Amino acid sequence: MTADSMKKTIATILLLAICTYLQSQVNPTDTLKTLDSVKLRAFGIDKLSSAVCMPVAVVDPEKFAQSKSSLLTALNTVPGVRMEERSPGSYRISIRGSSLRSPFGVRNIKVYWNDIAVTDPGGNTYFNQFAANNFTFLEVVKGPAASMYGAGTGGLILLNSFGVWKPGVTAEINSGSYSTLNIFGSLSWGDKEHKNMITGSRQQSDGYRDHTVMHRDNFSWSGSLKSGKRSQTDFSLLYTNLYYQAPGALTLTEYKNNPRASRPAAGAFPSARNAKAAIFQQNLLAGVTEKISFSNSVKNTTTVYGYFTDFKNPAVRNYEQRKEPSWGGRTNFNVKLYRNRHTLDINAGAELQTGLFNTQVSKNKNGERDTLQTNDDIKTITSGIYAQISYTYNNHLNIFAGASTNYTKVSIKRLSNYPVVAQTKNYQAEIAPRFGIMKDWDNHYYFFVSVSRGFSPPTTAELLPSTGVISTDLEAEEGWSYESGFRGFLFKRALHIELTGFSFKLEHALVPRRDNSGADYFVNAGDMTQRGLEFHADYTKKSGSGIFKQFFISSDLSMNHFHYGSFIKDGSDFSGNKTPSVPAFTASLQLNIDYAKGFYSNAGYYHAAKIYLNDANTAVADPYAILNLKAGWKKKMKTGITLNLYAGVENLLDETYSLGNDINAAAGRYYNAAAGRSAYFGLIISCRK
Repeated sequence: MTADSMKKTIATILLLAICTYLQSQVNPTDTLKTLDSVKLRAFGIDKLSSAVCMPVAVVDPEKFAQSKSSLLTALNTVPGVRMEERSPGSYRISIRGSSLRSPFGVRNIKVYWNDIAVTDPGGNTYFNQFAANNFTFLEVVKGPAASMYGAGTGGLILLNSFGVWKPGVTAEINSGSYSTLNIFGSLSWGDKEHKNMITGSRQQSDGYRDHTVMHRDNFSWSGSLKSGKRSQTDFSLLYTNLYYQAPGALTLTEYKNNPRASRPAAGAFPSARNAKAAIFQQNLLAGVTEKISFSNSVKNTTTVYGYFTDFKNPAVRNYEQRKEPSWGGRTNFNVKLYRNRHTLDINAGAELQTGLFNTQVSKNKNGERDTLQTNDDIKTITSGIYAQISYTYNNHLNIFAGASTNYTKVSIKRLSNYPVVAQTKNYQAEIAPRFGIMKDWDNHYYFFVSVSRGFSPPTTAELLPSTGVISTDLEAEEGWSYESGFRGFLFKRALHIELTGFSFKLEHALVPRRDNSGADYFVNAGDMTQRGLEFHADYTKKSGSGIFKQFFISSDLSMNHFHYGSFIKDGSDFSGNKTPSVPAFTASLQLNIDYAKGFYSNAGYYHAAKIYLNDANTAVADPYAILNLKAGWKKKMKTGITLNLYAGVENLLDETYSLGNDINAAAGRYYNAAAGRSAYFGLIISCRK
């Protein structure tokens, strides 16, 4: 995209914002309840998102023009958040640049589902185990402010099943391009005292590129049982069986000649197809949460859980198999005190996780395990304690302070070498404080500032990367983040505006490298400076008559200036260079309209600037713009059954672009082409009270 077209994009967004403003002046009407009315679970303070002096966003996936194959469209509307899909089933998520540490998967971001830690003790998150119907909405906390949930500098994602719950049954089927077929079902029963929800799904696709077949089976159960007025027990179970083929990255020449191709044979290495490169992944997660109210002022929430992952990865250079059992628990005490116009919230708790993993790497012979190369037992223990206090005066002034300390111990035994010697690394307890203050005027205008420190030890995948070299010499990332922002609500809270600026100085930043075989490993950079501006605006209006029944528009912008400070490695000086993997500018626009007689339409637009792909800033992924459209018809029958027919087009402009690039790749294999223009249609049948 040229500079002129980028200017047109910005002008379009501003023009729509102005039109929205003028329309609200002419005919201000009653507004719908938005997600700002949802009380946040993050930090345990039970406040609306507008009243939190921390960088928190709430996402409702149903609002976005997308198929239900992934959450990519929804998450990419959050300023500072970027989700990438290297191929169907292979996801990466970054919050303010944290994907630099993730050749694949999700690292340096803590993820919880119904109070259960999905991020394992080794720091890895299999986000691809989730289906779209496993939760109703999610919360995103940006940066080291999320350190109450353990060591990390990236952020936090909370997935909630019971955010919106009604008894009933729902079945959905949709199909589309590239032999895509998605089937979803859910059953909810009970009442406010006894709630249950079961979901199931089957997703499959042949993919846009060669060698990108994917299929995923998913099942979940969430239950909630109240025992009297002061006790509630929640149960959660999640199982996923996932298979997807790994096409591999392309060089620039290969990408331009045929972006749909999989990685060809090169030198001593076979093609991705001949190696039968793929992921076989099974995840089982189960947990129980007990919530007890000792009094109106004192509450406790305690969760215990177990987690198991069976992971197999025949790849171009080897065959990796992992068995990863783990378990853990978390407890939080909340004390809420009121006196006249003063409110005091106190939270304190602890979390413990441990895992006993085994990783075996063998030669890959046509997709089958051959000669054993390495066999490693990995024991990881992570623990942390935290405390925080939130003081509110007259509902207009909020002061927040907290601190946590975290400890990580990793022990790696290479069973394939004799004598067997354990290599151990301790990341000692580090204090991660957080401070914030917010002032609001008349519950319409909010100003806040916050300061937080982050500490993030290497994950087990970084200590034991695919090179097979144990890297216990790696240091933890750490740094201070400074943030300030404004939130405003106008026209009966129909218009919501938010502007945030941040500056984060990161020391010992972990940066990926790849050797000639394509195996990844990590090094510590000297330091990294991350500065940015994030803007969000949305407008919601409901009309009682006429053609338009409901109108929603949102606009999101991110401007990033991320660069290395002093960074000299292996004789190369990267000091002052732009940080790879992070676009300097992203913009998204979402427009939803509900018409008379049950018709509706959604439109979504996303633009990303160019992305540097290596530390030397000599390789670049071009800018791109994506336009998605969706339209449908919803009708509630006399029988109580609701029908919802819809159809949509993604990447309407048929843009050729690379998504989920391989950073610092050897031989210039950076590019993973995303899908071209694709269409889909579907049907939802539901019956709810």
